[in-house]
Amino acid sequence: MNDEQLMRYSRHLLLPQVDMDGQEKLQQSKVMIIGIGGLGSPVALYLAAAGVGQLILCDFDTVEISNLQRQIIHGGKSLGKHKVDSAQERLEDLNPECKVIGIKEPIDADILAEQIPQVDLVLDCTDNIDTRLLVNKACVDHQKTLVSGAAIRMEGQVSLFLNKGEGPCYQCLFPDTSTHELTCSEAGVLATTVGIIGTLQAQEALKVLMGIGTIKDGSLLLMDGMGGDWQKMTVNRRTSCPICNS
Repeated sequence: MNDEQLMRYSRHLLLPQVDMDGQEKLQQSKVMIIGIGGLGSPVALYLAAAGVGQLILCDFDTVEISNLQRQIIHGGKSLGKHKVDSAQERLEDLNPECKVIGIKEPIDADILAEQIPQVDLVLDCTDNIDTRLLVNKACVDHQKTLVSGAAIRMEGQVSLFLNKGEGPCYQCLFPDTSTHELTCSEAGVLATTVGIIGTLQAQEALKVLMGIGTIKDGSLLLMDGMGGDWQKMTVNRRTSCPICNS
């Protein structure tokens, strides 16, 4: 680690849980972020700032003015740009040492099959169940850790699945895949709600990448922002799950 890196990450290096070993693990890590909106914005910003070596950003959408209320990685000068391009510019300014790769196509099984084997961890920051299930299956198939986030109105949740051994997967949490999920454009969302959930996703990802703290397979954290309450649960593997128990 050179002098500039020692200065940049000095506050990390003061933490005994991180130190040089943890920081070097981050620098050697490759992470895939699917969705660069309200959740993906803080995820990408914090992972790049923290020193993750490579980020693969996936989003086919462009920046609209209604995004700017909560998607803090984008600004007014990015209106009309692909979210991936907008985010890449911001992240390269934030930390030039972080290599950023952009995928500006709708995520499908072929893209996931090509990209997921190359990464250490996947963050699902999307807002529709079909994509979530597709990402989950790919993570199970390739035994990659999945950190999933969701937020709407003033409520949010973060779940973590290691996808190794006998643990559960995301579909164990949502066995009924026919249920229609409301999106932010339909129900609204408080700006800070996605910020809190995305930041928590980033923290869980950093812990996994460095191998520090408590990492519980199948953990589910629920936030009620209106009441200021948190609830922690554990997801169990379903014997009838068609993905992780097939």
